[in-house]
Amino acid sequence: MTNTDINNEKLNLYNNLVEEVKEKVQKLKELGITDKDIASLLHTEQPLLKLTVSKNYRLFLGENRIEVHMEPLVKAVYLLFLKHPEGIIFKDLPDYREELTRIYSEVRPWGLTDRALQSIEDVTNPLLNSINEKCARIRGAFLRQFDNHIAKYYYIDGRRGEAKKIALPRDLVAWE
Repeated sequence: MTNTDINNEKLNLYNNLVEEVKEKVQKLKELGITDKDIASLLHTEQPLLKLTVSKNYRLFLGENRIEVHMEPLVKAVYLLFLKHPEGIIFKDLPDYREELTRIYSEVRPWGLTDRALQSIEDVTNPLLNSINEKCARIRGAFLRQFDNHIAKYYYIDGRRGEAKKIALPRDLVAWE
């Protein structure tokens, strides 16, 4: 048997399996199973990894210590929400300005310039879009590590007008 024959055989097997899966999915839909339920069946259960925050505020996932990279202000926002498992309503962000400034000054040890302080003002101003931009960057950082099925536990999320929070169980968060 030649390589071409083997490749053709694999392609035929693949096409047959895809066709079988499509037929089975169609039968599930006919039984009233939703697309969302079908999609959840396809996800293999992957355990959540421990998130470690190092002494110098680097973020690591799991035992292999895969680093999650974020810009200092984005990381400071993430740490603020990580410290508040109950979540934060965006309209209440001005109440957290001082705490965010303290966290940011620790994440960015070379000092806070006027520009950095203005960035904190912007991110805690619920009338501006800055907090949404930071949350999108946080989401992106975790989507680079996981598919959304797992990443959603690590990024800031919540319904409009309600407290936004990080869903990761806090027993999976270690502060060094």
